[in-house]
Amino acid sequence: MAGKKSYSDYHAYQYLRAGKDYRAFELAPEIGRVPTYCVPVSDDEERRVQELLRTSVVISLHDHPVILPKDVGEILAYKHEGRAVTAYKALSQSHMDAIVENFMDGTCFIHSKNGWKWIDVIHDIGMRFCDLAHQDLVIQCETVDDIHYACQNGKIALIPGLEAATMVENEVDRIDILFGLGIRMMGIVYSEANNLGSGLSEDRDGGLSHFGRQAVERMNQLGMAIDVSHASDQTCLDAIEASTRPIMISHAGARALWESKRMKPDDVLTACAQRGGLIGIEASPHTSMSKAHPLHSIDSVMDHFQYCIELIGIDHVAFGPDTMYGDHVAIHHAFAEAFSIEHEGGPPYTEVEYVKGIENPTEAFPNIARWLVHHGYSNDEIRKVIGGNILRLLKEIWPR
Repeated sequence: MAGKKSYSDYHAYQYLRAGKDYRAFELAPEIGRVPTYCVPVSDDEERRVQELLRTSVVISLHDHPVILPKDVGEILAYKHEGRAVTAYKALSQSHMDAIVENFMDGTCFIHSKNGWKWIDVIHDIGMRFCDLAHQDLVIQCETVDDIHYACQNGKIALIPGLEAATMVENEVDRIDILFGLGIRMMGIVYSEANNLGSGLSEDRDGGLSHFGRQAVERMNQLGMAIDVSHASDQTCLDAIEASTRPIMISHAGARALWESKRMKPDDVLTACAQRGGLIGIEASPHTSMSKAHPLHSIDSVMDHFQYCIELIGIDHVAFGPDTMYGDHVAIHHAFAEAFSIEHEGGPPYTEVEYVKGIENPTEAFPNIARWLVHHGYSNDEIRKVIGGNILRLLKEIWPR
């Protein structure tokens, strides 16, 4: 369970010589970059929150637990170095037992300025796993048993995921290779169309391609979880129909509350739940806003949570905050074209510097638990949405 973690003061790549073996960057603070915010609760509620976090399996369905450069103007050089820095110290304070880590390979510009290249994805995965092998807090997760091991031994299970299958190109066997390297969840497409189907940024929605159906079948055969967060509406529906296993929408919200392509319409959410899948509620800046709370904060995020549980039921909802350590808003500006943010649409909004209450992976789940306790959710309901629903689904999807 999410109790004390066995952090031993390791920092990323400390087995090498910074400045000699690799280029080092001044990084953003892991904790304290912005004022810490705790959702207001009473003393009794806080005791209940801490007990829930201690005795529950806490899983993030989608996050990026890496530290960004302090000067975001160095982000392209940082990416070109091909050595992302995992925030081990901050993770040890996050109350998470498992986290689906997405390697940001759409911005993995090691050999290309366009991302999603096969060799760069392999480079990124191998470099991060090499670093993991030199520390004892985070373990590479390949099975549900690994999550239970992490819970019982003060570890954090890192579930390797990729946000799109673009680098597979037209080679379905590459999915097997990725699974063999440890990838346990993969998106169909990241915004722009690829060989598998249409992304959410496309003007014409062609849905899932013939090759996309082959890829879905192969992921089903392997036991790799399928994510459709950045897929177009029709691609989502086609993938849900084609898959023999439940589908993940790892990080999104309800379009009924915020008219953006990044949010999912009711028919997609309903179809996903009817086939046993679930949605992880998103908290990346300027995504899951709502008309009731247009200034993006934890209250906006929880509006989407409440809407989704009313629409599809609490058994099909979890959290995929999609956070990182550093200036996430500046990253969106730097990669606006790569992320196709300008094509997502949505009402006009007032930009925030950060999402108050869910600014980074360490802050997310304690505040989510506080909000849920304060708003009257039962212990069983809270345990489901902070990890139980994800664990149940992974048991259905993964091979063992």
